Amino acid sequence: MHIDNEIKLDYSDVLIRPKRSRLNSRAEVKIIREFKFPHSFQTWTGVPLMAANMDTTGTIEMANALSQMQAITCLHKYVTKDEVPLLNDKNFVALSCGLDNPSINYLHANFDKGFKFICLDVANGYSERFIDLVKDMRKIWNNAIIIAGNVVTAEMTEALILAGADIVKVGIGPGSVCTTRKITGVGYPQLSAVIECSDAAHGLGGHIVADGGCTCPGDVAKAFAAGADFVMLGGMLAGTDESGAEKVTDSSGVVKKRFYGMSSKEAMNRYSGGVANYRAAEGKSVEIEYSGPVHGVVDEILGGIRSACTYVGAKSIKDLPKCTTFVRVNRQLNTIFGG
Repeated sequence: MHIDNEIKLDYSDVLIRPKRSRLNSRAEVKIIREFKFPHSFQTWTGVPLMAANMDTTGTIEMANALSQMQAITCLHKYVTKDEVPLLNDKNFVALSCGLDNPSINYLHANFDKGFKFICLDVANGYSERFIDLVKDMRKIWNNAIIIAGNVVTAEMTEALILAGADIVKVGIGPGSVCTTRKITGVGYPQLSAVIECSDAAHGLGGHIVADGGCTCPGDVAKAFAAGADFVMLGGMLAGTDESGAEKVTDSSGVVKKRFYGMSSKEAMNRYSGGVANYRAAEGKSVEIEYSGPVHGVVDEILGGIRSACTYVGAKSIKDLPKCTTFVRVNRQLNTIFGG
């Protein structure tokens, strides 16, 4: 047993300190980024936001809407082969795959139909079996842009990049419908995870996507400021028209959408015939505010990022970490009239 006494931080523990800026307008901030990936040698240009590969957010409808904004959707693992032809632009879509044979077979059947991205996704990215999966997929598709995770430490970020990942997915337990920390006691504060994993990835020419923990545009800005190359969103997109979440009406007549984690009892009942007797559910189901078309939500997020950049003099998302000083706080928001 070992205790690490160094303080680790979440997004809510800090604010970005403003500083003098030569930018005159938010319109001057460059949101589009160009990436070159270390193993695939592919280049990609777009808005570095990703919809999470959950069945409520990683939908065909979400992909078609976000591709118009040059952002990425990681399709959930249960999209059918008949739905794939409905995609408008595969340059902004990742096919997802886990360790199970059905999803691996699905990837083999569909990836060569014009896709660039593969999202290798497991809850626990620390297993040797997962490292072997990354290596195997790199051998099969040497030109694929491979996203792999989830992990939260520098050494495992390095291991996945050396195994063949171009982008490492960072986050264990921060998601709004994830209960891993509650059920297992395992996790890592997300801001510190992003800082440490991005430093490790960039040293090897790789990249990271911050997955989970963002509740508002300011959190997304903090993730980029901490060094994330991409930010993956679940709950912030789950209330939109394009999400696969079921619409419900509460007792007051307010329209909401039902959102659940992919390790929740609800998800396992739907896709696995229930919770296996050797495990516990590590997700929950919630009803969230209906938020309309996803374009409006993404526009607000990008507006917040642009504004953050103008506060610190960053001309682009890429420049934001170089211009950022975080200050620790004991209260981030004035919530007297709500959040």
